[in-house]
Amino acid sequence: MLFNALQFLLFLPIVFMVYWWVNKKSLQLQNLLLLVASYFFYGCWDWRFLFLLLFSTALDYFTAIKMVEAKNKGNKIFWFWLSIIVNLGFLGVLKYYNFFADSFAEALSGLGIQTNFWTLKVILPVGISFYTFHGLSYVIDIYKGRIQPEKNIITYSLFVAYFPLLVAGPIERATHLLPQIRKRRFFDYNTAIDGVHQIIWGLFKKVVIADNCALYVNDIFDNYQSMNSLSLFLGAIYFSFQIYGDFSGYSDIAVGTSKLFGIDLLRNFNYPCFSRDIAEFWRRWHISLSSWFRDYLYIPLGGSKGGMWMKIRNTFIIFLVSGFWHGANWTFIVWGALHAAYFLPLLITQNNRNNLDSVARGKSLPTFKELASMVFTFSLTTFAWIFFRAKTVSEACSYIKNMFSFNFNGKIQFLDFERYSIELLLLLGLFVVLEWNSREREHFISGKWVTVKAILILTAILILGAFSSPSDFIYFQF
Repeated sequence: MLFNALQFLLFLPIVFMVYWWVNKKSLQLQNLLLLVASYFFYGCWDWRFLFLLLFSTALDYFTAIKMVEAKNKGNKIFWFWLSIIVNLGFLGVLKYYNFFADSFAEALSGLGIQTNFWTLKVILPVGISFYTFHGLSYVIDIYKGRIQPEKNIITYSLFVAYFPLLVAGPIERATHLLPQIRKRRFFDYNTAIDGVHQIIWGLFKKVVIADNCALYVNDIFDNYQSMNSLSLFLGAIYFSFQIYGDFSGYSDIAVGTSKLFGIDLLRNFNYPCFSRDIAEFWRRWHISLSSWFRDYLYIPLGGSKGGMWMKIRNTFIIFLVSGFWHGANWTFIVWGALHAAYFLPLLITQNNRNNLDSVARGKSLPTFKELASMVFTFSLTTFAWIFFRAKTVSEACSYIKNMFSFNFNGKIQFLDFERYSIELLLLLGLFVVLEWNSREREHFISGKWVTVKAILILTAILILGAFSSPSDFIYFQF
């Protein structure tokens, strides 16, 4: 079930009304309702995926209890690694087996050895990377003694399968979400209204910005060999806006939906397009994943406590793993390596924590230096996104080669023959202005004139969304 589909617009109000009605009866019934709704929501993609979700949930629920009940350290370690290996094993086989098999076959072929490896013919379960990481953080926190295991199976199952975040995050922590599920929630009108406004803003990002950009991105990337340089630059910029609108739009809808049920989710985006360096970008982009890797991989590896070579090693590991987490393709690994290379100068010069506050805080406009820093950072991330979007590394390299061939012909070729392209550029310019003016708030439809803003954005969704075709969210594939 898609957030931008008619089914969800019917599903959400029904669950919302029944949820607050059963709240008068018991917390357990309220959680059970959310759990059933979450399984129904997930099962709408493919009911067979539910079995893997149920198995993963049962595994982590059981092993967490066994770890605490273990009478010696050896048994505790056994149950811990059982959960880790099985979870990562399923993720590895379903998501990465074909990649490794094909890569190994290509390597042998380069040596003149022809092979024919067996590959899996299965569809990757939606959201497997996200709910696997939910479970892993829970098990690791239990093992480290940070929390106690949840004995109520309904409560724990809801933590894993809670439908607003199940498919594409945010990647929640047990320390943050479980306490909210355990206690009774009370309806708050202002929080619910703010949630509705955040849903509307998220839909605008997805339907109006991302989906309209996708039409042009697909056209340019699919025909990049016949496009001149300026058109290819335009395609890369469009994709930057597409992936930001798509993923941050999903996160806004998820967080806003959860507010309707009185549950607070982790913030996943904080205006990353206005970052002044790559370090700031990663503090603002996909925050729940960045912080997950920091807490569960970077710090255990030694973090920043060791010498410079250890810091560099850990940084590259984090970014390469982050790239690989996104998908079984060398393009994602190159994307991660590029960001590691971007980050390296800041790390070496110890400037990676210079920009911790919002840019131009309390001011209407940035300084020239701040503007130049934001444009430079946006350019670096846009360049890296080319590898993220391309089907293969060679295709990405060809795209970049053509982009820097300086075949300009004195014009942006794509604008001449593609209808509404100028209008889209104006729309993106307006979007940047709206985001800039709301950068110190959680989302645009907040602060003053919220009703007027909501009406205008809804109107834009109804009018401008009609030019785009409803599509899956990009991060569903991860």
